[in-house]
Amino acid sequence: MSTTSTAKHEADPGPDTEAVGRGGRSGRILRSPLGWTVTGLIGVGLVASLTATGPGPVPVLGAAAAVVVYALVMRRLAGQAAQEIARPGALREALLGGGIGLCFILVSLLLISLFGGYSFSWAGKSLLPVVGSAVMVQIGTAVTEELMFRGLFLQGLEQRWGSRIAIAVTAVFFGAAHLGGAGAGLWSALAIALQAGVMLGTAYMWRRSIWFVSGLHFAWNAVQQLAGVPLSGHAPDGLFTVEAHGSSLLTGSIFGLEASVVPVLLSVLIIVPMFVLARRDGSLLPRRRARH
Repeated sequence: MSTTSTAKHEADPGPDTEAVGRGGRSGRILRSPLGWTVTGLIGVGLVASLTATGPGPVPVLGAAAAVVVYALVMRRLAGQAAQEIARPGALREALLGGGIGLCFILVSLLLISLFGGYSFSWAGKSLLPVVGSAVMVQIGTAVTEELMFRGLFLQGLEQRWGSRIAIAVTAVFFGAAHLGGAGAGLWSALAIALQAGVMLGTAYMWRRSIWFVSGLHFAWNAVQQLAGVPLSGHAPDGLFTVEAHGSSLLTGSIFGLEASVVPVLLSVLIIVPMFVLARRDGSLLPRRRARH
């Protein structure tokens, strides 16, 4: 997608900016990258905490509410048009991201299984309830996390220090955010920082679409859950049960697939071409042009 240019990083000088322009010092703080990033993280995070584990369609409704909160913050405080959540082309971007995420996880599972690391057996659960629950929960998780990490945190850092530093810093925080699961440690945090943090950050820089990275994130999580593989150390309610055999470096042990070296290596094969495409399309904001 080559529609990204430096103009995307400039503020949208519309009436929204004027509306917050009378806030004095507090208004200037809120309009700064730090101000709108923190405000947005609090707002989206609150919505996510209230809806992420709700029944039925509650996580999806929560994701929709989070998008509204995000749009308000970006337009009213950041003064940006928030094209990354635009509806035109949203389905196409989500499907493209989902396709990449699906291939990434399926190939990872296949390779680990071929090397004797995983064996699967049918869990005997009803298909539709399990799939429906996984879809609802993982849509909510993917959208809210991407709004927070790529939409707010990454863009806020990017405007001060450029795209490369923003990707690196958000990747570190993304890895640290997954330290709460069973079996988590330094290796699992580093693995997620690379295969998820760097890959999703680079994916966002390439497409400049929350829907693209949300689709990738959704497919990643949903396939793992349905396959019965532990998801960041959390036992899933899936269609299969999985037994891990051999080295934890191959299987990820009780933390799951994301602590396996296989997806870490595969992620590099995805990150490099996406980074090259983002750079070719002018989607990376150099530090010298970042706003201070």
